[in-house]
Amino acid sequence: MRKRILIYLFIFALLSILFIYVNDKRILSDKDEKITALENDLEAAKKENDSLLAIESNDYFNLSNNEEAISYFEKRRIDTKNLISKIEDAIISQNKAHEDNPLIPYAGMEGNMRINRIKILNHKWIIADFTDGTYWGEVFLSYEVGEDGKLNFTAEKSFLYPRG
Repeated sequence: MRKRILIYLFIFALLSILFIYVNDKRILSDKDEKITALENDLEAAKKENDSLLAIESNDYFNLSNNEEAISYFEKRRIDTKNLISKIEDAIISQNKAHEDNPLIPYAGMEGNMRINRIKILNHKWIIADFTDGTYWGEVFLSYEVGEDGKLNFTAEKSFLYPRG
């Protein structure tokens, strides 16, 4: 009788150990899956954060993100909502069909010099790139908005890239 009780106890202990082992293994695999998922989420969040920081740093010199420049115009009672498009239109509209853009201090050698892209840095400065189809460069412009809303541009510095 005592032998049977010991055998039953042994079998019960063996089944208990087997149950605990299987249960703990399942719990451990679930935890590993959650850890892997959280690590993937963390990696994705880091990549998104890095890309947002890169975008933020690229847009640092931008009139629409510059609170001081916007407040400068607001103090002068100039509407800033349409100002960026107004400035861009004023510069691009100086690209004429058969003549160089007057804001570019170089004469076109293979065609007429035209401004292609514009970046408004703040309430005083603009950078633009230009080309005649073969030669290209950049020009640094300063600008002022008059009381009547008229825009005045001045080419401060410019350069042509060497052809090569």
